[in-house]
Amino acid sequence: MINQLSWKVGGQQGEGIESTGEIFSIALNRLGYYLYGYRHFSSRIKGGHTNNKIRVSTHQVRSISDDLDILVAFDQETIDLNYQELHDGGIIIADAKFDPQKPEDTNASLYSIPFTSLATELGTSLMKNMIAVGSTCAVLNIDTELFREVVQEIFGRKGQSVVDRNMEAIKAGFDAMREALSGQTGIMELAKADGQKRLFMIGNDAIALGALSAGVRFMAAYPITPASEIMEYLIKKLPAVGGSVIQTEDEIAAVTMCIGANYAGVRALTASAGPGLSLKMEAIGLSGITETPLVIIDTQRGGPSTGLPTKQEQSDLMAMLYGTHGEIPKIVMAPSTVQEAFYDTAEAFNLAEEYQCPVIMLTDLQLSLGKQTVEPLDLSQVEIRRGKLFSDELPEIENKEYFKRYEVTEDGVSPRVIPGMKHGIHHVTGVEHEETGKPSESPANRKAQMDKRLRKIKNIRFNTPVYKNTPHEEADLLLVGFNSTRGAIEEAQERLEADGFKVNHAHIRLIHPFPAEELLPLVQSAKKVVVVENNATGQLANILKMNVGYAQKVHNHLKYDGNPFLPHEIHSACKELF
Repeated sequence: MINQLSWKVGGQQGEGIESTGEIFSIALNRLGYYLYGYRHFSSRIKGGHTNNKIRVSTHQVRSISDDLDILVAFDQETIDLNYQELHDGGIIIADAKFDPQKPEDTNASLYSIPFTSLATELGTSLMKNMIAVGSTCAVLNIDTELFREVVQEIFGRKGQSVVDRNMEAIKAGFDAMREALSGQTGIMELAKADGQKRLFMIGNDAIALGALSAGVRFMAAYPITPASEIMEYLIKKLPAVGGSVIQTEDEIAAVTMCIGANYAGVRALTASAGPGLSLKMEAIGLSGITETPLVIIDTQRGGPSTGLPTKQEQSDLMAMLYGTHGEIPKIVMAPSTVQEAFYDTAEAFNLAEEYQCPVIMLTDLQLSLGKQTVEPLDLSQVEIRRGKLFSDELPEIENKEYFKRYEVTEDGVSPRVIPGMKHGIHHVTGVEHEETGKPSESPANRKAQMDKRLRKIKNIRFNTPVYKNTPHEEADLLLVGFNSTRGAIEEAQERLEADGFKVNHAHIRLIHPFPAEELLPLVQSAKKVVVVENNATGQLANILKMNVGYAQKVHNHLKYDGNPFLPHEIHSACKELF
């Protein structure tokens, strides 16, 4: 019995690789296993190598594994590109159609199974992915009937005969693999899961659900990888609650529509990736100076320009902090798990309205598109706070003066009204203005308004600005990261502890305003600090140095080849420092 399995399926894009992984993982999730999946795919609609690596475990996992137990190959390229991940005793299950060849420098076992011909005998070669699923079931000794519910959900709308044929294909794959194993099954049998029901979702779906739970009723966006699933989810769900989604002609239209909707009192959001955020920068400044709430999701990917649109990177950090011209208040958040993505999205709308400023929520491709097991979400934790938004009738203003929408207040947050409210008339303009919104170039007014806007986020209330796993008062090493690196760092921390090192871990969830007070004692008490991030210039490390100091302690561990971190990479890099 094994407590953990690493399984990968690969082939040409458009061959059903994604659906193979989806069916396999959903069924195992329903048995109560914890899963973490990461899909490697090309930036084109069809063709090019793609694979889906799925980790299955009896305990929570938040990263892909270092090695591989089973590789399911639909072509020779999949074997050639991925076989080195297989450990001794690993298995390659390949379609006999392409006469698979095992590389000489691997001890993995190769089993040639006629995926395509068996599927064709059952009616269509398209079902070869089901043959592959059945073959895996034989290796793991999983009852193929456990897949019926999933197959029914996916193919039921096409008729019961389609469901039955797909189940026949799974059974045929099981039988073919059992024959190849000389009648054996369960040569890599998984320990029994706990049977608990949990969600299995990507970060983008959690973000969309969090927005819906927060009362969002409008989204404007332009499709872009890896953000598009947020829009696709809300296109299906928002109309049911009276909301709508508009696919705009460009990113500028999307963000300005959202500013208009928020100004009118409707909670709205837009989502994009790095190239789209570059186009939104001027409008983000407009949100800042007009003090209009705005929530933007930035799903980071490989840049610059089009860059690596379907690959992992975390290189938008400095742009999100400092990309706008001029100086405005801004909040930048960075969830590290799918569960946090749900709750943080809901909270982003509260912060945007309470502090009347743009809120940017950073994710990355691994978090946005990686699928992972999530404990049931607690909707009672989601609250709606609208800050200083007047909901009752406004008192009459003496001498028919305009409403002081930009009143200078001690906390920096001014009263806000919905357009059309009686006694609430005021100017709104992108130029500097005085308290009623009328343009003003007075030096004294300029300083007063700038100071007001900038002080509003100095005492921001955020539940967990830094996630900490810090068992040591004094540590040999402090590991720091943000977004999806959390899982790989957690595993590296465990391995380093087993090696005898005292290791703390701080994962930053609020990037701006930077939680320097939370991090300072951790940095001070550590001999060395390693910042783990997917970019080439150490952006998070530089921000840490700027805000906390102790630059001589800070070391970079960077990866910017388009792939996510593996736990062993962090573990090895840290050991080299001692």
